Amino acid sequence: MHACPVKCSPQEFIAQARAGDYQGAIKTINSNNPLGHTCGLICPEHFCVKACLRSKIDNPLNIPLIQATLLKMFRGSNDSVQHFATNGKKIAIIGAGPAGLAAAWQMLQLGYTIKIFEKSSSVGGALNLIPPSRLPHAAIDDDWNYIRQMGKADIIYDCKIDNPLELLKEYSGVIMAIGEQNVVNLGVKGEEYITPYTEYLRYPHRFMDKAKVVIIGGGNVAADCAVTAHNLGAKQVTMLVRRQISNLRIDKKELFNLIDKGINIIPNTRVVKVTKTDDSIELKTCSTCIDEGRCLDIPNSEINRGKVDLIVKAIGSVAETPIEHEKIIYAGDCKIGGSTVVEAIASGIDSAKLLHSRLIDEEKEIA
Repeated sequence: MHACPVKCSPQEFIAQARAGDYQGAIKTINSNNPLGHTCGLICPEHFCVKACLRSKIDNPLNIPLIQATLLKMFRGSNDSVQHFATNGKKIAIIGAGPAGLAAAWQMLQLGYTIKIFEKSSSVGGALNLIPPSRLPHAAIDDDWNYIRQMGKADIIYDCKIDNPLELLKEYSGVIMAIGEQNVVNLGVKGEEYITPYTEYLRYPHRFMDKAKVVIIGGGNVAADCAVTAHNLGAKQVTMLVRRQISNLRIDKKELFNLIDKGINIIPNTRVVKVTKTDDSIELKTCSTCIDEGRCLDIPNSEINRGKVDLIVKAIGSVAETPIEHEKIIYAGDCKIGGSTVVEAIASGIDSAKLLHSRLIDEEKEIA
């Protein structure tokens, strides 16, 4: 429980499930994690699984999968949803990703009416970039359906908010859960010929004819890009990583999945130049080394990697400059940087509590 960013208690819900009290297990999960189904399918090993004492005997329990399975099987009943009366105040949330949905969940419990503004056409935010093989969209829908039943909550899709301050004319407060919308640039010549991961994962069908694909990056997003390329039929998929394989920011199971699919991972490598030819792309790389924690280029190590059909950059993203206003609160990746889904959920909950406390303090001052 203490290893979980939202303090969900695996011991409690597993014990309840073992005793046949499935609705009790569901309520235990729901009391701390509003996106338990989604979280259970993609939560990394370094939280509750790493802390599981069973690992001192043989192997840790797959706690996230147990959680996801319980919710998939037994959360269909309205009996597992607690309903909350409204307090007459409205809150606007910009972004329907995990942080925004978690903030809505917390605000509904406090009695607020929630309106979520989402610039895309579906709920989930960046979760929609994760391949369906790893996260079926039905899990996201399941979590949202649970949240919206708790009170008055709705999402307006295909709605981009350019000026959040305008919302304060109608809403008591605004929670910004817009994620990191700007992809990090490599800063190399020919970068305009490299495809951002956001475009690649959102519209994978546009790249189905690419036989040789190179992914730049070594995190979960880069791994998702590599698996997507493999699933689209690419004959050769290569990941170029600046650091060592031991420093990859992915779970062991994800690494083994890449290996099983024949995806080539080349460590200690940095792209230095990209050139566009008539029908393909050429790239040049150099070797890197780690010196006192810094990743440095090795002099005179540049080589030509030959021609490929597609290069995708997945080295991270950055948030927009925040608006300073006491009634505009930021949550999720746009506040804490790139994070796991459960960390984004925790941030959304904390931001909702912060906004509520400020609104309460304002009421006290007026009184």
